[in-house]
Amino acid sequence: MTFSLLGRCERTGRFGIVSTSSSPAVPARCSYVAADVGVATTQNVTDPRLGPALLDRLREGMDAAAAIEFVAAAAPHVEYRQLAVVDAAGRAAAYSGSESLGINGDRLGAGCVAAGNLLASAAVLEAAVASFEGGDPEVELEERLLLGLEAGMEVGGEAGPVHSAGLLASGVGEVTWPITNLRVDFDPDGAPAAELRRLWSIWGPQRDDYVTRALEPAGAPAYGVPGDPGDAER
Repeated sequence: MTFSLLGRCERTGRFGIVSTSSSPAVPARCSYVAADVGVATTQNVTDPRLGPALLDRLREGMDAAAAIEFVAAAAPHVEYRQLAVVDAAGRAAAYSGSESLGINGDRLGAGCVAAGNLLASAAVLEAAVASFEGGDPEVELEERLLLGLEAGMEVGGEAGPVHSAGLLASGVGEVTWPITNLRVDFDPDGAPAAELRRLWSIWGPQRDDYVTRALEPAGAPAYGVPGDPGDAER
């Protein structure tokens, strides 16, 4: 029901996750990120408590593998869960329970991990990881994640129709909030990844302006709304 790619940008230290699913509003339940800490997903038959639990274990000093082991050992009905996490050092770990649906599994990469269930084939995971690992480190994290998602979709993606997708990425340092949080909660045409790509094309060029507006509003770019005094006067 869900296919995700989690990654850390070695250049910036930022974390992000891109996901798509046949279920509605997948990122609302599955995607979790914390600046300078890590990124996590809880999916398949989802327990939304487990993503925050993974990040809490990282905050306590566990690495990715230890966090997965600890949370999986304590979670009820863990055989139905898929978990994945990337920590602050770029180490990745994952768990796919025995009751994960259809063709399922996870693949670890350098600074990334892919996990999915009800997949067309295991090649989906391999393609996503290969795309992220082989991507230009100068390219924005969100773009690399989208390219990984698209690589997985090109080799089959999920076995059935998909309806939702999301892209979540952290800030870094004093920017403690997610600076990208894009969602397609339900696309009746079954092309949420294409709509997510369109949203990123709008948000990406403006993303850093909104960070500036939070930190230094007097020096921020123009807002582009009626009554805005414009760049020349800001």
